[in-house]
Amino acid sequence: MTEKEIFIEKMKIKTKKFAVDIIEFCESLKTCKASGVITYQLVKSSSSTGANYRAACKARSKNEFFSKICIVVEEIDESEYWLEVIADAKLSNNKNELLRLHKEANEINKIMSKAKDSTYKKK
Repeated sequence: MTEKEIFIEKMKIKTKKFAVDIIEFCESLKTCKASGVITYQLVKSSSSTGANYRAACKARSKNEFFSKICIVVEEIDESEYWLEVIADAKLSNNKNELLRLHKEANEINKIMSKAKDSTYKKK
C-alpha cells in the first residue's frame, strides 16, 4: 500500500469510529426533549461525515471528489456545533468524553478542510 492509501484507510477508520463514539456518547445524555432532537442531529451529522468521506474516496473525478469532500466538511462542522450546544446546555455529565469528541471533530475538520482547500486550488 502507498502512503496515500494508508492515510485514506486510517481516515475511513477514524471517521467511522467517530460516528460510533458519538452514538455511544449520546446514550449518556440527560433525558429531555432537547437532548432527543440534538442526539438525532448529532448522530446524523457524525455518521454522514464518514459515509460521505467513503463516497469521496470512490469519486470518479476531481469535481466529484470536491463536491463530496465539501459535504464532509459541512457535516463534521455541524457535529462540532452540536457538541458545543451539548456543552453549553449542560446536557452531559461526561465532560471528559465531550471534550475528547470535540477535539476529535476539530481534528477531522482540519484534515478535511485542508483536503477541500488543496483540491479547490488544483481545479
